[in-house]
Amino acid sequence: MFRFFTTRKWILWGWLGSAIILSSLWIQVKIDVEINEWFGEFYDMIQKALGAPNSITISEYWSSLFSFIMLAGMYIALAVAISFFTAHFLFRWRTAMVEWYHSVYDKARKIEGAAQRVQEDTIKFSRIMESLGTSLIESIMVLVQFIPILLGLSMGIPIFFFGDWQYGLITGALLWTLGGTVFLIGLGWILRLVGVEYDLQKKEAAYRKILVIAEDDGSVRPKTIDDLFDDVRSIHFLSYLRYLYFNIGRIAYLQANVLSAYVFLAPAIVAGVVTLGVMQQIIRAFGRVEGSMQYLLKAWPTIIELASVYRRLREFEDKIEKSIVNDKSSEKI
Repeated sequence: MFRFFTTRKWILWGWLGSAIILSSLWIQVKIDVEINEWFGEFYDMIQKALGAPNSITISEYWSSLFSFIMLAGMYIALAVAISFFTAHFLFRWRTAMVEWYHSVYDKARKIEGAAQRVQEDTIKFSRIMESLGTSLIESIMVLVQFIPILLGLSMGIPIFFFGDWQYGLITGALLWTLGGTVFLIGLGWILRLVGVEYDLQKKEAAYRKILVIAEDDGSVRPKTIDDLFDDVRSIHFLSYLRYLYFNIGRIAYLQANVLSAYVFLAPAIVAGVVTLGVMQQIIRAFGRVEGSMQYLLKAWPTIIELASVYRRLREFEDKIEKSIVNDKSSEKI
């Protein structure tokens, strides 16, 4: 799966492409930091205007909005460009994978579900990496940029439960996020979601294989196909039930999460020790930090699918390599 970064043909794409993606994500996060600062200044200006009529000019108001348009425009342009580049980068990663599978397909074709793993699993792997991989990296960069900002904004502000401790907001976000993440990871483990996803793909592969054989072999009994589809139905229904239980916990937590920043800021808001602009900056920075910490939580269903795909491809490659080793041993004998 990772020959893309070690094969001479693809090494430039692998390493230089990764550097371009990482650099672009870093610039996007820096722009996001500037947008966060803009929110503070804009809402302070709104508070000033609403508190004292004509205290700001219309040109100042339009100028502030134009500043946001410029920042948002740069962010959108960069996001679109890097999304386009990332799609090409990951297709070439997929190409590096399938080229090796093609070169050993005389052995790979003997493995159950070979066609599905080479075609379907490789495209799933690249598509999941496109969304999941870049999101993980961006989340780490957001934490690096926004934690110092949140610390600076919350200094001297009373925080619920933590009082005037300057690390109260960060600690609160961490405890809230870790608690939710541990809870849902534990729930996913209890419900055996990765195993169910793996079994689902395995039964789908067996069903697909018998359908392909039936296209050319009229002797394949319909009963065989029906039995396999019954297996597919049962594993899908089990998957739906398990995810029903999991989503109850996940969605309930995410809905409660909307109020978390306001709960921690309650003493400061009631005491009136923050302006509207500062409050908006804190809430937005808190949300970005908390959202990045909750990366595993929000992406859990996709992570489960990626783990399942990785497991199938790893198992597939191990069987191919064992087959190659066995053939070489036979030749020596």
